Amino acid sequence: MLAACAAPPGPPRAAPPAAPALAVAEIATDGTGACWGRDVEPAVIQTVTVTEAAGSPGAWRSLVRQRIAEERRPIAFETLCPPAYTEGFVASLQRALQARGYFAGPADGAWSEALGRAVQDFQRGWGPDSPLLSLAAARRLGLVALSEAELARL
Repeated sequence: MLAACAAPPGPPRAAPPAAPALAVAEIATDGTGACWGRDVEPAVIQTVTVTEAAGSPGAWRSLVRQRIAEERRPIAFETLCPPAYTEGFVASLQRALQARGYFAGPADGAWSEALGRAVQDFQRGWGPDSPLLSLAAARRLGLVALSEAELARL
């Protein structure tokens, strides 16, 4: 009897796009609707050569050691909200990074570790050292419209 009351099955509903698997737990939405990526920047390690006395007078030895120049630190940066990571958007991201020599994989619209590494390499030095795409990086790649303030500076 309950089956007669059930609505007829319709076409399957598409699931909303999800954030990249690498970043699911790293994106939070604030009260304004903006999304923020949270990550930890890796420590900066330096290799140094130290010369020291080697037991007997006049004997020296060189030792190569690594030391932490900067500790790991948590970072937060504005990013795209998960619904933006559609297959088409990810394919555009892949093509944009391919054109700049950061990504060698196929532009298939699937997020992968290789794509995350390419994003991190692209952003390193001027943006967050993270495999999560920052909003600033998306704008630099021409994937997201510039803000009014950025347009005014042009």
